[in-house]
Amino acid sequence: MVDLTDPKDAAIIIKEFIKTYVENAGCHTVVLGLSGGVDSAVCALLCKQALGARNVQCVFLPDEATPSLDSKHVKLFVDTFHLKNAEIDISPFVSLFHEALSQKKRLTHANIKPRVRMILLYEYANETDSLVCGTSNKSEILVGYFTKYGDGGVDFQPLGDLYKTQIFQLARYLGIPAPIIRKPPTAGLWAGQTDEKELRMNYQTLDEILFGLEQKIDVSEIQKTSKASKEQIERIRMMRMKSQHKRRFPLVPKMGIRTPGLDWRSPVQEG
Repeated sequence: MVDLTDPKDAAIIIKEFIKTYVENAGCHTVVLGLSGGVDSAVCALLCKQALGARNVQCVFLPDEATPSLDSKHVKLFVDTFHLKNAEIDISPFVSLFHEALSQKKRLTHANIKPRVRMILLYEYANETDSLVCGTSNKSEILVGYFTKYGDGGVDFQPLGDLYKTQIFQLARYLGIPAPIIRKPPTAGLWAGQTDEKELRMNYQTLDEILFGLEQKIDVSEIQKTSKASKEQIERIRMMRMKSQHKRRFPLVPKMGIRTPGLDWRSPVQEG
């Protein structure tokens, strides 16, 4: 496990980031998608603590493949922490796309779901002059385990520099209900789908590999700490490399002195 040295400090930093980012954008409120999982629960609670419950709108967007347990955990979370939550079944929207385009690949059909959710979250945001808060973690972001312009289509990512195993630690510190923390992580894209099945390893191993790559530790040392094979480490390294396009502003040819997304960057926080 990649240790989160002090969950209290992490919570303070993230809450200050949320508050400052929202204020600098000239907004007061945020919208985020609740999934029934630990990431969205942690993110929603930190937003509540940073902005106040009345300034946080949660939206649960299930479809026909969403496990019933997710619905129960969404209710458990919003009832425990007294947050506003709306629910919209996205199945009719997904079906329209599926029928119009006749997708053959399961993943093509599955990726429509997070993109539909993105549209609905921005509809809420536009109606209420809010920002859309993302709920992805560092592990997902680094290997590209998210849908481009789907769950990756947000205004800011408060948890984006915390590995999944660190999210679990932060969740326990914040008092997120244990059933939500213990549940196997899943995007709910199809029946029986889980993150670790798709990634072909558990999050603890993945995070130890990614942490080793981040620290530029020799592969032989990463093998010792993670108990992963050289082939597994190389696969994760390649996943990170191949998914760079998901993490970057679309590349543009450099013409001026400072170029958007390259060397003309606005500060995230001021003061």
